Amino acid sequence: MNRSAGRISRHRRGPVAGLAVLLLGLLLTGGIYTVLAPAQAQKAQSDTELVEEGRKLFLVGCASCHGQNGEGISTIREGNEKGPSLVGVGAAAVDFQVETGRMPLAQPGSQAPRKAPTYSDEEVASMAAYVASLAPGPAVPSEQDYSIDGLSEDEREEAIVRGGQIFLTNCTACHNFNGSGGAMPRGGYAPSLKGVESKHIYEALLTGPQAMPNFSNGNLSPDEKRDVIAYLRSIEDTPNYGGFGMGGLGPVSEGLFAWVLGIGGLVGFAVWIAAHTTRTTKQPIEEGAEA
Repeated sequence: MNRSAGRISRHRRGPVAGLAVLLLGLLLTGGIYTVLAPAQAQKAQSDTELVEEGRKLFLVGCASCHGQNGEGISTIREGNEKGPSLVGVGAAAVDFQVETGRMPLAQPGSQAPRKAPTYSDEEVASMAAYVASLAPGPAVPSEQDYSIDGLSEDEREEAIVRGGQIFLTNCTACHNFNGSGGAMPRGGYAPSLKGVESKHIYEALLTGPQAMPNFSNGNLSPDEKRDVIAYLRSIEDTPNYGGFGMGGLGPVSEGLFAWVLGIGGLVGFAVWIAAHTTRTTKQPIEEGAEA
């Protein structure tokens, strides 16, 4: 009995037994990791594939203006300035520009107009992932970032009031008091915000496209951005109690209406009165006639 136990003990201390234990430990560890963390490994692989797919799309549709590595092209050819660098703009900028159809730009100009998107949602996501991989930048916001649906009724009202104050202070000079947009210098314009998706408004605040300033989280907190969007959604749902809103363009359209139709109508009425005034029928007195 003791001989048998000693023989087993010597085998356990042998090099083959140690290697077998090591292999068994590695297999056990790998199996546990595979069972507990398959999603993370799969996600890392899918992110890599997404970036690679986005890079292929970028090289075909964007590299001619923004450079093969997103570094931008600052030279001027045939009077048209090429695209800026995309390093550090983040996925939010790509999602806004491409999903709203502003990019790819059909024709160079001072303002990129909104149009039907060229790429599908999956392609936009892959291009955004590629640009985001170039350098850290703002990520695409989630619905929780720009929606007040999770707030109570009182909190919603407070958010709308705060958003209105922020919008009237910072945005009305370009977008008008009710978000109808307006003209800008050098052929640009501030687009109307009516009917624009809340996600795109949040991204525009975050990234500052075209002539719009950049309201980073240091300038406007995420909650303040959400409040501005809540205010814009509220004025879309508010009926126009004044009747004809004249496009909501504010003093410009109202002043034009007053001058052309108001004062113009009064002048026309005065001319009409003068043309239809009763004329005298008294005959002139002849010489020698009795008075």
